[in-house]
Amino acid sequence: MTDSYTDGMNLPTAVELATAVRTGKLTAVEATTAALSRLNEYDARLGAFQVVRAERALAEAAAVDARKDRKSLPLAGVPIAIKDNIPVAGEPLRDGSAATSPDASTSDHEVVARLRAAGAIVIGLTRVPELCVFGTTDSVFGVSRNPWNTDRTPGGSSGGSAAAVAAGIVPIAHGNDGMGSIRGPAGNCGLFGLKPGAGVVPSNIGFDSWGGMSENGPLTTTVADAAAMLSVMANRPELADPVEPSQPLRIAIAAGEPSVLVKLDPEWRRGLTETAEALRALGHIVTETKFPYDPNPLPLLTRWFAGTADDARGLDPALLNPRTRTHARLGRFSRRVGLVGSAPVDRSRATVTAFFEDYDLLLTPTLAQSGPEALLWSKRSWSANLASNIRYAPYQSTWNLLGWPSASVPAGWHARDNVPLGVQIVAPPHANAAGEAMILSLALQLERVRPWPRIAPGFAG
Repeated sequence: MTDSYTDGMNLPTAVELATAVRTGKLTAVEATTAALSRLNEYDARLGAFQVVRAERALAEAAAVDARKDRKSLPLAGVPIAIKDNIPVAGEPLRDGSAATSPDASTSDHEVVARLRAAGAIVIGLTRVPELCVFGTTDSVFGVSRNPWNTDRTPGGSSGGSAAAVAAGIVPIAHGNDGMGSIRGPAGNCGLFGLKPGAGVVPSNIGFDSWGGMSENGPLTTTVADAAAMLSVMANRPELADPVEPSQPLRIAIAAGEPSVLVKLDPEWRRGLTETAEALRALGHIVTETKFPYDPNPLPLLTRWFAGTADDARGLDPALLNPRTRTHARLGRFSRRVGLVGSAPVDRSRATVTAFFEDYDLLLTPTLAQSGPEALLWSKRSWSANLASNIRYAPYQSTWNLLGWPSASVPAGWHARDNVPLGVQIVAPPHANAAGEAMILSLALQLERVRPWPRIAPGFAG
């Protein structure tokens, strides 16, 4: 089992690893050692990790091997990475910024505590852009790169986590998503990434989770792994075993651009078209339609600005990069003049809810364009960063504003940019996480009929 773990194209999934550890075919220490070996071999090319917990991870793996309840742990011995914007006990929480404290956190975030209780081993913390504001992962600590094409960004702000999974360093990783920060990196890196709806998984990210827009969720190479991880994060065991739809679903396909500032790359459109054709062949009721995006960007933008201002409270502005200072300044202004109100969001929610009276799910491209070059975007102007983010990643943020579940599923290959393609699946929120379950169900079916490669070929050794 350990040998197969070092064969990049045949790496066991998290579900397979946990089964092996539970049954005694593999130890948690062996699985952790293998993950750390791959990290040491590959991360110099990727810049995915901010902190490596080698000694502590091995000690924690030994503790899992010694647990009397090991045979019942859903993630027994599974190596995992945690995004560096939530607390991990004993490690600094830098959030991609020189302005944050280098002191160690004194306790785990609730999500980290749940993952550890389930037997997962935290081997490290992954890099993010400063305060997780923008859609490329670079900061004073370094630049993260996409394993499929290291000239390009893995996206942001969960780019380090996505790169770690796509390179097979860990089978699963934690991310969070305030305006597409799980789904964008998943789309860039050929992963399955799910942003839960509001209240399904504990959030508590930064000051107030960007006014409730940001949620913690999984980044994985398989739908089954995402379901297993989400079930632990949400404390909902019933999510762990998704099944394909038992009857045809009403699926809306919307390729239209959300803004006049956006132009959809024909290759990303093709990924959506080919996915729609596969769904029709499966018997689903698939309808091409125009989605009613809110033409007013202010409700979303002002919350993005305000969330940054809140997270920057108490930090030395001189140690923040200029684009972050500008974002925070706009956030303070937005609050001062009353631009962060609930009425526009309520109107948008009513419009979108009415749209979904005719559909069970919505599919859009995950991205309008492939992620930009892996550069120090943190040294570029605020306006350059804003324009890049709007042009390449405009499809996700509506669902943060409304608090609805959504996910990115791999959807082919962009031959010109040499990166994967992805489609976004959106469901209305339902009681008992039924929206998340419906997304997992359809994604599982797509994975069967349109399987995707799990690990970037350059990291198969």
